[in-house]
Amino acid sequence: MVGTVPRNPAIDKSHPDLVNPPSTDNGLMPNLVFPFSLSHTRQESGGWTREVTNRLLPIAHDLAIVNMKLNPGAYRELHWHIQSEWAFVLTGSCRIAAVDQEGRNFLEDVKAGDLWYFPAGIPHHIQAHDEGVEFLLVFDDGCYSEDATFQVTDFFSHVPREVIAKNFGWTMQQMANFPAESERYIFPGQSPPPLAEDRVFSPTGDVPRTFKHSLLAQTPEKFEGGSVRIADSSNFAAAITTTVAMVEIEPGAMRELHWHPNGAEMQYVISGKGRMGVFANHGTARTFNMETGDVGYVPISMGHYIENIGDKPFVYLELFRTAKFEDVSLAQWLANVPPEVVADTINVPRELIEALPKTKSPLQRH
Repeated sequence: MVGTVPRNPAIDKSHPDLVNPPSTDNGLMPNLVFPFSLSHTRQESGGWTREVTNRLLPIAHDLAIVNMKLNPGAYRELHWHIQSEWAFVLTGSCRIAAVDQEGRNFLEDVKAGDLWYFPAGIPHHIQAHDEGVEFLLVFDDGCYSEDATFQVTDFFSHVPREVIAKNFGWTMQQMANFPAESERYIFPGQSPPPLAEDRVFSPTGDVPRTFKHSLLAQTPEKFEGGSVRIADSSNFAAAITTTVAMVEIEPGAMRELHWHPNGAEMQYVISGKGRMGVFANHGTARTFNMETGDVGYVPISMGHYIENIGDKPFVYLELFRTAKFEDVSLAQWLANVPPEVVADTINVPRELIEALPKTKSPLQRH
């Protein structure tokens, strides 16, 4: 019908603040939210993978995020990256292994709620247990793509066979069944044996700092509106390029007005429905709706909040390309400025400023 505004009802329902934005939204701002459901899924014989990089979310300069599923027993083949790899296990369990530049090795099992971290250039692999595994991977470069990984089979396929034989002291006959494909990437396998049977003892020993951290085993910091768990280099020493805060916001509560002075924030929504407001400066602001499986991004120092607008907890990860977690609370800042300065600036009674808490209260309910 002439004059009818074209609509996609499903998208409109999921993003009501795009259809009817708050009156405080203003100006031009890049898109800061992208759903994994709109990213391409790469199907492999042993599972699948999909990613959100700055090709899909152009503002995401610092970090790229990958969602990967391995079927029971399947491998993510022996490989390495120019970038560091940080991971969060969503469901299931798997075995992770790495060998560092000194030949020191690492082998552990991880389950839902656990993290791992492999420094840039350190070779590693992943193998799913009986129930399979799904996890997030975060890389410290927004341009990174899983299609640009250094795979051991790809390496072998581009080295003359006689050179490989000479390097390892093998015969050409022993190499007759080398994989025909240039990379295996994600491929089927058998579930790994008990951990004790699988360990390889290197003469140089184990890695000096564990590459595994159990985030859900941490006692959460609890607030009136929810809870938070933070893992950075202070409690996960190996993870020097990636920091996480796992935030749970109760219905009706919000993550307070704040910003991060040391890095941009990437988000992944684990569950629930939320609304994020972002202030960019010079009168520019936008409001975005977020739900399970969405990726968000807030550039460094942009003021923002996240509000739970659903009837269940809103659970998400805050991810940073930093060694330490840092944020600045707007309320804490104003509470620690001479109260008459703030009262004169925003034209409210001085006693309201004097009543503000001088410590952070990152999750609030009013």
